[in-house]
Amino acid sequence: MTMQYLFFGIVTLLTLFYHNTEWFNTLAVTFTSVVLEAIPFVLFGALIGGVVEQFISRDWVVRILPKRGWMTTLVGGGLGLIFPICECGIVPIVRRFIGKGVPLGASVAYLLGGPIVNPLVAASTAVAYDGDWFIVALRLGFGYVIAVTTGFIINKMFAGQPVVLDAPNETADCGCADGCTTEIPERKFGGKVRDSLKTAADDFFDIGRYLIMGAFLAALFQTLISRQAVATELLANESFAIAIMMGLAVALNLCSEADAFVAASFAAIAIPLTAQMAFMVLGPMLDMKLLLMLSTLFTRRLIVVISLSTLILVFLSMTLLRILL
Repeated sequence: MTMQYLFFGIVTLLTLFYHNTEWFNTLAVTFTSVVLEAIPFVLFGALIGGVVEQFISRDWVVRILPKRGWMTTLVGGGLGLIFPICECGIVPIVRRFIGKGVPLGASVAYLLGGPIVNPLVAASTAVAYDGDWFIVALRLGFGYVIAVTTGFIINKMFAGQPVVLDAPNETADCGCADGCTTEIPERKFGGKVRDSLKTAADDFFDIGRYLIMGAFLAALFQTLISRQAVATELLANESFAIAIMMGLAVALNLCSEADAFVAASFAAIAIPLTAQMAFMVLGPMLDMKLLLMLSTLFTRRLIVVISLSTLILVFLSMTLLRILL
């Protein structure tokens, strides 16, 4: 709550003292566009999460997942092919999956891989790069490998530790004094629809406030950072270019279904492919609004490990790609 008050105070002060300036008008327009771009995906993700909660039983989820932990993580990294969603809306779905008993490593693999390894992102990337399916394969391939590797790291480091904050649990409201694990009694279809909408609304408003704060930070960075000025520095050293483009990916908070068009625009000013790929792979896995939304689900320590693992793996992967190309 303190963070929200601080955010409100900063926005109020900026509005009072700078509302007539050109940069503030740019900030306001950019902030509005980021929010309007992200909200439909957050809502869509919340709706899918509500459906998962009310219509998919824990037994069904457990039954379809592989029994071995490492296999479950491998499947989790590719769940975006079944549940395609932008990173703006993936947190509510991951929240519900964890409540259904999906292992933490597999849930993290889906959290990172789902916004990249899905048909919508494949199509948008192909369009942005004029049908170059090699670029598409590189993006989805690196996205999957990094997501699964991070899932394995999380499984190794946090096995059995309480790192999830108030994840929904089907057994929480069963009414048993001894904490039984009995499934919630079967309800009629109309009741499930109503409850799924209520669940979606709760998730949407819970995560939406952090989306607003993240969108403001994204707009602030987009207003203050000049792409042309950065591009001049990027041409000097490819490793530096990769690092800078990774920083831009975190700062700009673009949707995974739109960031390929921005990355392709950097190709026009001779930014290396490895740096473009770093931008497209890291952005959907780690940006400021996603970090704020994750604070509603995971402990700070787990978020730090996910972030550092993702950053290191993306940089190492792009360095390897530079050697191979």
